[in-house]
Amino acid sequence: MRNGEDLEGFDGEASSASMISAASSPYQPTTEPVSQRRGLGGLRCDLEYLRGTLGRMKVAEVVLALTAFICIETIMECSPCEGLYFFEFVSCSALVVTGALLLLFSLNLHTRIPQINWNLTDLVNTGLSTFFFFIASVVLAALNHKTGAEIAAVVFGFLAMAVYAVNTFLAVRKWRVNRQQSSRQTSDYIRARTESREVVHRPEIQRLDA
Repeated sequence: MRNGEDLEGFDGEASSASMISAASSPYQPTTEPVSQRRGLGGLRCDLEYLRGTLGRMKVAEVVLALTAFICIETIMECSPCEGLYFFEFVSCSALVVTGALLLLFSLNLHTRIPQINWNLTDLVNTGLSTFFFFIASVVLAALNHKTGAEIAAVVFGFLAMAVYAVNTFLAVRKWRVNRQQSSRQTSDYIRARTESREVVHRPEIQRLDA
């Protein structure tokens, strides 16, 4: 039966052995920085985008669509109401979709979903919004009863259409530039692969070591 000194010596040897084993083990405990973790905690507002041309236009589109929607919602009576309902649907849809894109772009959330072509998505949204705001504003202008809310809705509808039209032009130009860059990178990659295959299949052009 071991006495107290033997037990203390045994415990000391065990702790020393465990420390040596932990130090020599290749599997060391690691801590992941909080800033590198994925999740909502890593969101950062892209002020450069909001200060740029496209960011400002997105904000203007959201404000104009919201104002047009508020104006059309203040109308209590209508006859006929088809033009009013159509304008309400267009302004609300543009507000929701453009607001969602603004949120994604300003917080860089679109970079976490690279499977979607966001430039093309923005182009489609701005193009459709331009077309439907033009149709809805023309219809409401033809069928309104000259009330203040209807006139204001028509004015803001045409303003929103103009901003969306300019944004469409810029989105088309940006989409073309990105497409040209992508095709150029693809051609460079194919050329590099072709040259590497030629080197592999023709060993006489390889540099021989002395």
